[in-house]
Amino acid sequence: MTSENNLYVEKNKAEVSKNVPELRFQGFIDAWEQRKLGDLMTFSNGINAPKENYGTGTKMISVMDILNPLPIKYDNILNSVAVDKKIEDKNKVEKGDLIFVRSSEIVEEVGWAKAYKEDRYALYSGFAIRGKRISSYNAYFIELTLNYANRKEVERRAGGSTRFNISQEILNSLTVLTPSISEQNQIDLFFTKIDNTITLHQRKLDKLKLVKQFYLQQMFPQNGEKVPRVRFANFDENWEQRKIGELLTERNEQIPENEEYPLMSFVQEIGVIPKGERYDRSFLVKDNNKKYKKTELGDFIYSSNNLETGSIGFNRTGKAVISPVYSIFESKTEHESKFIGVLSVKKDFINKMLHYRQGVVYGQWRIHENDFLNIQIFVPNKNEQEKIVEFFNLVNHSIEIQQSKLEKLKKIKHTFLQKMFI
Repeated sequence: MTSENNLYVEKNKAEVSKNVPELRFQGFIDAWEQRKLGDLMTFSNGINAPKENYGTGTKMISVMDILNPLPIKYDNILNSVAVDKKIEDKNKVEKGDLIFVRSSEIVEEVGWAKAYKEDRYALYSGFAIRGKRISSYNAYFIELTLNYANRKEVERRAGGSTRFNISQEILNSLTVLTPSISEQNQIDLFFTKIDNTITLHQRKLDKLKLVKQFYLQQMFPQNGEKVPRVRFANFDENWEQRKIGELLTERNEQIPENEEYPLMSFVQEIGVIPKGERYDRSFLVKDNNKKYKKTELGDFIYSSNNLETGSIGFNRTGKAVISPVYSIFESKTEHESKFIGVLSVKKDFINKMLHYRQGVVYGQWRIHENDFLNIQIFVPNKNEQEKIVEFFNLVNHSIEIQQSKLEKLKKIKHTFLQKMFI
C-alpha cells in the first residue's frame, strides 16, 4: 500500500513537470492547469428548420464553415436561415463561443472546433454543436488546443461505425490544459500572425491557379472554333482536328523493377515520383518476378479507374516502372504528349472524357483506352505546340513555387503547435 502511494505521488510529480510546453514566451513560468471543458462553456445542438426556411434570414454557420481552414468571417458565411425571434435568441453564436462538427463520415472531421471571433452574431446548423462561453478563456487558444493537443482523444471517443458522432456529454467531459489568460492571448496573437501569412500565400496561390484557368480557356479553341482567342505572335493558321490515337500510341511493355527502371508512383497533376516520397519502402520485400508497366521520359500516363475521370499526366522524371493499373502512351512525335498533357486539365476535355465513362465495381468509373484514343482534339503545328507547352511550364513552375512556400508555412505552424502546446 505504501509503495502504491509513493508511486502515485511520483506519478503526480511527473505530471506536474509535464504541464509546461517545450517552448513558451518569456515571463511565463507557471504550470498549465487542467480544466474541464464543461466549466468553460455549455453545449447545445443547432437549428433544424423546414427546407423552405433556408436561404434567407440570418447567417447560419454550417459544417463547411467549421472545416474551412480559414477563420469564420461573418460576411463569408454562405448559408442563412429564417426562424422566429425565440429560436434565434436561443441559437446565437457570439464572439468567444466555439462551434463543433457534430457528425461526419470521416473521423478526422468529427468534433472539429472553430472559434467565433466576429462582433455580429450568427446562427448554427443542426449538424453542429455550440459551446457558449460561461467562463474566461481565449477562444482561439481553446480551438488550437482542442484540434491539436486533444485531437486524438476526440477521435477515440467519437462513436459510430459508418458515421462518427460527438455528443454534448463527451465535449462536456473533455479536459484541457490552459495557462493564464495573458499567456493564452500571447499564443493567440502569435498563431494569428502565422495564419494571416498563410492566408496571404493561399490567396496568391489561388490567383495563380485562376490565371492558369484563364489561359487554358483562352489559348485553346472554344467549341465550334478552329483557333484560340489568345495566341503567340506570328501564328495564324487554323488548328487541325485530330484523334488522340493519331498522336499517341499505347506502350504496353511489362518488366520487373530493376536499377535502370526503378518502381515509381504516379500522382495527379505532379507526375511520376519516387515511391519513397509517398511512403517508406524499407519494409517492403522486393519481388523480382512481379511485372510492372514500363514508362519513359515524355510518356503520357492515364488511369481510367477513378471516381471521376482518372489520373492524367505526364512523365517528367524518366525511366521507371509503375503499377499495371495505368495506361501508358508514347508520343508519335516529340512534343505532342506534352501538349496533350496541358490540354488534359481543361474542363471541356474532361467533359469529353465523362461522355465515355462506364460504371464498374466498387462504385468507380472506367474509360476504356480505345474510347480515350478516339477523343478528338484541335492541334496546332509543332512550333505553336512548343510555345504553349513552354508557357504552361512556366505557369506551373510559379504555382509549384507558391505551393512550396505555403506548405513550408504550414509545417512551421505545425512545428510550433508541437512545441507550444502540451
